[in-house]
Amino acid sequence: MSSIQSDPFVRNERECNIASRSEMLAAVFAKRAALHDREGSFPFENFEGLREAGYLKLTLPQEFGGEEASLYEMLLAQERLAQGDGSTALAVGWHVSQMLQLRIKQSWPRKLYAEFCKAVADKGAMINQFASEPSTGSPSRGGRPQTTAVKTKGGYLITGRKTFSSLIPVLEQFTVTAFVENEGRKGTFFVRKGKGVSIDETWDTLGMRGTGSHDLLLDSVFVPEEERIDGCEGGEGATAETGMSDHGGALLHVPACYIGIAWAARDFAIKFAAEYRPNSLPGPIAELPHIQQKIGEMESELITARTLLYSVADRWDRLPKERPSMKPELGLSKTMATNAAMRIVDLAMRIVGGSSLSRSLPLERMYRDVRAGLHNPPMDDSVIAMLAQRAISEMSGTDSEEK
Repeated sequence: MSSIQSDPFVRNERECNIASRSEMLAAVFAKRAALHDREGSFPFENFEGLREAGYLKLTLPQEFGGEEASLYEMLLAQERLAQGDGSTALAVGWHVSQMLQLRIKQSWPRKLYAEFCKAVADKGAMINQFASEPSTGSPSRGGRPQTTAVKTKGGYLITGRKTFSSLIPVLEQFTVTAFVENEGRKGTFFVRKGKGVSIDETWDTLGMRGTGSHDLLLDSVFVPEEERIDGCEGGEGATAETGMSDHGGALLHVPACYIGIAWAARDFAIKFAAEYRPNSLPGPIAELPHIQQKIGEMESELITARTLLYSVADRWDRLPKERPSMKPELGLSKTMATNAAMRIVDLAMRIVGGSSLSRSLPLERMYRDVRAGLHNPPMDDSVIAMLAQRAISEMSGTDSEEK
């Protein structure tokens, strides 16, 4: 892996320590990544390692014993973790990003939030929110949930199926969206594993095979009224409008993960090029112009994507009032990073040649893993539409003023 000291985006000792921990964990996870990929198995031992290292407290508030990492710091940690195992990094990314969101929004009932934060600090508890469903597609498209919440004495009964439920094998609690029938609107609920909760092990995919993103089944699962967390009227949950929205900032853990995978592919290809000496050449293939061209292209893609990602994260951290207007830049960071990641891994495979297709090397797994980034929100078409709409709106505003 690349030296932390030479990374221009590591700016101080705290960031160096955060990045170093991720590198140490990544080195261990990398040894198991191929096996979990081949089996499609969930890396429970990796998550035990994350607990022991204190990683699960990365974005937890300091008042509860956490590190209270900024968005920028979270990206540094996630990017390097993904160099070892992309599936583990993406899966735990949903937890640390959720904790960052919760810290900013303060939308949970205070008692529930404090209890859960204490569980994260003391026991390594984790969380994820499940919104995707078979019939609605990506929740970012605004589909109405088919999962239902029916009012009952003291709470709600939740019934439905959620897809892409990353981390579910290791979670004891999670949040879900459901349509509240008597209100005619969507609600969000804190659900604990127990009666009526089951897992349908459907996750058998091309890439990111170790995220454990199986289907979650809910059959009349009871949720107490005080554990509805979307600000329902009358009840301790009525706090959703307090605090400050993150406006999608925490989702930058997604591009950080894919850039981390691509970075590892880049390192592998460059090392290979420096060491591989076919008997038809006087030196290693790294001396060949067409190989240097490909290495240069990889560098260009990596530097461009990381520069955009970290500059946007830094502005998001420093200027909270600008966050509502930053959604197009946040989306652009994601789409630039994921598409750059695919190009970098493709170039790495071209450098290594036919042996890159072998399962004995990591490149074919990395090639499959980065493809998954296209299907994480926000989607490329949505980002381009946002950028276009903002540009048109700004020009229309200018024209109006001139008239």
